[in-house]
Amino acid sequence: MTDALAMPFTAAAAAEKTSAHAARDIAVSLRGIGKTFQGTTALEAATLDIRKGEFFSLLGPSGCGKTTLLRIIGGFEHPTRGELLIGGKPMLDRRPFERRTNMVFQHGALFPHLTVAQNIAFGLEMSRQPRATIDRRVAEALDMVRLADFGGRGIDQLSGGQRQRVALARALVNDPEVLLLDEPLGALDLKLRLQMQDELKRLHREIGGTFVFVTHDQGEAISMSDRIAVMSRGRIEQVGAPRDIYEQPASRFVAEFMGHSNFYEGTVSLNPPEGAGEVMIRGTPFPCRVPPAFAVGSPVFIALRFERVEVVAAEASGGGMEGTLVEETYLGPTIQRTVDLGAMGRIISDTANNGREAPLGAGARVRVRWTPDSPTLLAP
Repeated sequence: MTDALAMPFTAAAAAEKTSAHAARDIAVSLRGIGKTFQGTTALEAATLDIRKGEFFSLLGPSGCGKTTLLRIIGGFEHPTRGELLIGGKPMLDRRPFERRTNMVFQHGALFPHLTVAQNIAFGLEMSRQPRATIDRRVAEALDMVRLADFGGRGIDQLSGGQRQRVALARALVNDPEVLLLDEPLGALDLKLRLQMQDELKRLHREIGGTFVFVTHDQGEAISMSDRIAVMSRGRIEQVGAPRDIYEQPASRFVAEFMGHSNFYEGTVSLNPPEGAGEVMIRGTPFPCRVPPAFAVGSPVFIALRFERVEVVAAEASGGGMEGTLVEETYLGPTIQRTVDLGAMGRIISDTANNGREAPLGAGARVRVRWTPDSPTLLAP
């Protein structure tokens, strides 16, 4: 009898212990965070857990609420409602300098009248750290961002990429639990952006801290992040690993925002228990895998990524839908082709350039094909 009574208690204790361990793994926890500016909703009940040590991106178009959410985490905005925990502790009553967070802004926000070393030391001096400690930590921060010999330079003597490295060093010198990055690469040209992406990934690997990164650039988020939250109009649309979000978008917005796809609306006309099904698009049968949730007659929204579409000459074997090549564009690493499929409309293919294929030529009759699993079907 004693053992029988102990079993539920043990199970409950184990569950509680598991929950406690999970909570300890969370760096930032947002619960129903909302923000209204003069009657306009900027954030709508955002709920999210960011794990310790992960590179987490808030991704979305301008005005989606991603920077507002970041500023709430950092203490620069106060939410209209909701709860925020950092390291398991409530933070909404704490000012920015009372939180174990630091922020890097898009334009660096460096002091132009101070040297590089003085900019990095500013926060340490405000907290009245010993001089020896300040000098040591500034030197470590400069070394971390590979600017060891730049401490005595003025800000106006630095390139855009070097300024962002100084901003990173200043944010990291206090050893924050969470580093907040508000589009820090947005003002850089493409080459510098790519270099700084590598730099941020290196810093994250070496430091092992939690990075929360705001960007509107899908490629940037995909290449750098452990997980991504895609945002739209103040709402979090989907949270997941980059591959999961790209391959399995949860909504029409995510499918449209992530990468480049062909989009169609149609009606399920065939959904067998096994094998490929079919969607009717403007009277044209479209072969694809149809999830069981969509019965015959269901309206669906289809997303088919450019890179999943193959275009071959009409006489090639292997089947496919026949159409007319409208445009063929050489893009270097890839070749993009637009094909007119008649009543169904146009479809775009973007495939790797292997250097061996001869141009098909505009006006050529071609076939387009894809695997049944390539299209993503969503409720319209």
